[in-house]
Amino acid sequence: MVREEIAGSTRTLQWKCVESRVDSKRLHYGRFVLSPLMKGQGDTIGIAMRRALLEEMEGTCITRAKFEKVPHEYSTIVGIEESVHEILMNLKEIVLRSNLYGTRDASICVKGPKNITAEDIILPASVEIVDTTQHIATLTESRDLCIGLQIQRDRGYRMRSTNDSQDGSYPIDAVFMPVRNANHSIYSYGNGNEKQEILFLEIWTNGSLTPKEALHEASRNLIDLFIPFLHAEEKDINLEENKSRFTLPLFTFHDKLANLTKNKKEIALKFIFIDQLELPSRTYNCLKRSNIHTLADLLSNSKQDLMKIEYLRIEDIEQIVDILQKHFTMNLAKNKFAF
Repeated sequence: MVREEIAGSTRTLQWKCVESRVDSKRLHYGRFVLSPLMKGQGDTIGIAMRRALLEEMEGTCITRAKFEKVPHEYSTIVGIEESVHEILMNLKEIVLRSNLYGTRDASICVKGPKNITAEDIILPASVEIVDTTQHIATLTESRDLCIGLQIQRDRGYRMRSTNDSQDGSYPIDAVFMPVRNANHSIYSYGNGNEKQEILFLEIWTNGSLTPKEALHEASRNLIDLFIPFLHAEEKDINLEENKSRFTLPLFTFHDKLANLTKNKKEIALKFIFIDQLELPSRTYNCLKRSNIHTLADLLSNSKQDLMKIEYLRIEDIEQIVDILQKHFTMNLAKNKFAF
């Protein structure tokens, strides 16, 4: 374990890396602290950074593979232990590092017998392999094997289309996310108006970049999103001239109180986003693709409903249940729950 201290400051704020660890070539860990923050700022920064780390970061993946004389994905090739489908799954796990834009071609051309690994991939000059020992296939006979590959840089998670297979060319599920997981926690100290917070941020990456590099890139991405507001020109609004454009509903105090009491549970759940559940990135993205964005959305589904979500495993659902019980004393309903 390597511990390092890297300090920087913005006004009175100080941040540092308190722990840096390389568990394997494809698993790097970093723990950072930021302080002192005013009450409430920890969540403001922590939630934004977690979303930026999991959703805004770019990564490089193999997105397509082309085989010669292969009728379909579940075919077997003479002299190779793995089926075409198994080879595609192994190619999906290859971790690449690059700054390329657009699509690039790569290839594998080997002669057996041979254990084919990531080291055998012939890549463009701008692309590197993080772990050259990653297994791809086992060639058991003295024969040639050539696989054409397509490499792309993007962000998020892209599911392959089964209708996009043609002439021995098959798409591969692309996990562009270099950050495997990110969590934040807050330590509060002080009393009353003097209360302050310390933000702890944990980052796990796939080795294509270090946690510190991920933190810097996510911060730059967030800054880029807000820059337009800094340069936006203020426009005078004449409320008298634009009365008809702004129609505000009028409620009495008692009406507001009655509505708030009636709907407070629904409102609270609708404003707790699944980002705050600190789920693994794969589980988080499966839920987001199914339009589950808040705790209210999640609780409106039963366990059976979640099991129908593509790529969501029973272990993932059990983890969701554990988090709901631990942090919210809630559980998923057997049948659909409605407010």
